[in-house]
Formats: sequence, C-alpha cells, structure tokens
Amino acid sequence: MAAVKPCSSSSPHTLYRYLTNPQRIHRPCLFKLPFNSRDRKLRSVRCQTPESEPKRSAVSSDVTETTSSCSSCIDFLTLCHSLKTTKRKGWVNHDIKGPESIADHMYRMAIMALIVGDLPGINRERCIKIALVHDIAEAIVGDITPSDGVPKVEKTKLEQAALNEMCNILGGGMRAAEIQELWREYEDNASLEANLVKDFDKVEMILQALEYETEHDRVLDEFFLSTAGKFQTDIGKSWAAEIIARRNSRLAKKLN
Repeated sequence: MAAVKPCSSSSPHTLYRYLTNPQRIHRPCLFKLPFNSRDRKLRSVRCQTPESEPKRSAVSSDVTETTSSCSSCIDFLTLCHSLKTTKRKGWVNHDIKGPESIADHMYRMAIMALIVGDLPGINRERCIKIALVHDIAEAIVGDITPSDGVPKVEKTKLEQAALNEMCNILGGGMRAAEIQELWREYEDNASLEANLVKDFDKVEMILQALEYETEHDRVLDEFFLSTAGKFQTDIGKSWAAEIIARRNSRLAKKLN
C-alpha cells in the first residue's frame, strides 16, 4: 500500500478524516494494484466514502433459500432420523445385543468408498453418494430381509414408493432428483460404481458378522454362506477374502 499517495496516513483517525472530508469527494485516488500476469497493466480505482460502500447482507445474495425449502430440508432430515434408530433385522433375528442401525451400515460403506484406491473408470465420489442413499428408503419401509418372504419385485416397489414420498418431503428439485438417480442406479446395478457399492454392501455385512462373532462368541455362518461367490469386483473379492481368512484363523485358534 506504499503506492497510495493521498490515502496514506499515520493513523486510522487521520485516514477516516481524509475519507470523510467533503472536499475530496469525486477526487480520484489512484494506486497500484499487482501486475496482471497477462497484460501487465496498472489498474486504477476510485476511493469511496464509507457511505458509498454497499451494505453486505449476512447471507450471500447468491443464496436465496426460502423458509419453505429450509423447512423441507429439516423435515427430510427428521425422517432420516429413523435410519439411525432402526436396527438391522438380520442381527435382531440372531439376538445380537445392541446391533448396528441402518445408518451405521451405510456410513461404513461410505467410508469404504472413501478409502478404496483409485480404480479405472470408477468415480469414488459417486460411490460415496450411492453408499449413503442405497438404503435410504428404509427410513419408511424398514429393513426388509429375505427372511420376511417379500418378493424382490414387491420389495423394490415398496422402497420406490417410500423414496418418492421422501423426495416429495424434501421438496423435489435437483437434490431430490439426484437421490432418486443414485438409488435407481444402485438398485439396477447399472454402473461400475453400483457394482462396487453392491460389493461393499456384502463386505460390510460379513465384516460386521465377524465382529459380532468375536464380540459375542457366536458362529454366524449364514451371512458368509449367503454372500459366497457373489462379489462382482476384484476389490470386493479381495476384501472379502481377507475377512474370511481372519475368520478362519480365529475359528482355528478356538479349536486348538
């Protein structure tokens, strides 16, 4: 700021008196800005009085969120609360004490998508998003498992209707459309990202099963048998193999 001739001062009070002096209004105050890397020209600006500076709102003018949209977001989030409190039925059916919730399951899947190495043709950020929404309809319909005897087609219809209701509560728009798209992509196994997240769904389940076996001294063969041979990706297969190897090692130690 050493290049500011008329505006330089020894104290803030002196500068304020200069800026508020009526005799200097409309007098240009030129100073040097850093050189532009393209044209290397000097720029000039006109000093403004404090009164002429535009008032800035606490909220950016670019953000025009209405009360109704804010209300819709909170209503949607409140509905999602049940994802945190609804326990995964597979563990409940096996009398696991303090079983994980739907949200617990989805969160660790999202972490898997976050830490997985870069893979050709795979958008990791999209994987994270898919993981976070793939079971979101269970906020309304709950965790429907094979033991419930609900046909796959009927389960999908129930979850689609629930998702439509949730997106209506959210107020529609771009974010609701994105949630619908991500959910459908996963449901149809329609992309490389969906393939990987489908594998994460199974990997997370057998990892949780191993943890419950260790914690509760149980044998939960059902979860390992139901996923055997169903992994689609190399990552899914290798992570599952590591979990199974650790399980086999633990079981072997118990026998000895």
